[in-house]
Amino acid sequence: MLIDSHAHLDSERYADDREAMLRRACDAGVGAVLSIGIGEGPTQMHQALDICRQFNGQPGMPRLYASAGVYPHNTPEIDDSIISKLDSLLAEPEVIACGEIGLDYYHDGAPHDVQRAGLIRQLEVAAARKRPILIHCRPKDGATDAWDHLFLTLDTYWRHTGLGGVMHCFGGGWEQARRSLDLGFLVSFAGNITYPRAQALRDVAAHMPLDGILVETDAPWLAPAPDRGKRNEPAWVTRTAETLAGLLGVDAGKIAEATTKNFSRLFHVRPGMGN
Repeated sequence: MLIDSHAHLDSERYADDREAMLRRACDAGVGAVLSIGIGEGPTQMHQALDICRQFNGQPGMPRLYASAGVYPHNTPEIDDSIISKLDSLLAEPEVIACGEIGLDYYHDGAPHDVQRAGLIRQLEVAAARKRPILIHCRPKDGATDAWDHLFLTLDTYWRHTGLGGVMHCFGGGWEQARRSLDLGFLVSFAGNITYPRAQALRDVAAHMPLDGILVETDAPWLAPAPDRGKRNEPAWVTRTAETLAGLLGVDAGKIAEATTKNFSRLFHVRPGMGN
């Protein structure tokens, strides 16, 4: 069984075939999916939970979990009502993580100081609710400033909680991977690990310990090769797992076993086919 640890199931790109898409995932051996609750903005972060409740318990479906959080670009929208909404969602049993949250310096979506302040507020809510976090971190090409600021923030406001989290769609180097593991985080690899120009990322993945990894799609984005550019979906997490298996010199079953165990340990759940 594989787990897609990060998919945006509430995307409008699934509006016409969401149920069929989830059945394809189950048929491909994907036993669980973490549905990311950021929506198109903070007022929509409940949609991931709604999808969980719509499909969980139906035969032929993966087990769905949800997260909730405010994406870095939307941190200027954070106010007391948004924080209250986030807190209420994290109190729900299906909402097992806070995210995706973090820092994005690649785009000019929000001032950097606003992003950091928004991240800190969400870390405080997640800590109070004892929920691990899902981190988005993207610096400008060739820079490490977003990573540097992220680790400073996590060292100050998160490490002491012992709750850990996931470095989602990891795109850093070995130094960032090492520091993530030291913080008790899992490092999650997406379909971009299959892209021809991603050799540096594959070099990092080849040195990862089995107990420190997850796989994800980030669907509907980042479809793996050879379908890059198409709408991605959770069934295709198998391709990322196969690529990771080759890099680590193990069979795909070992990747499925390790990543499922890692997901279960971090989020204190026991996902299984048909659950």
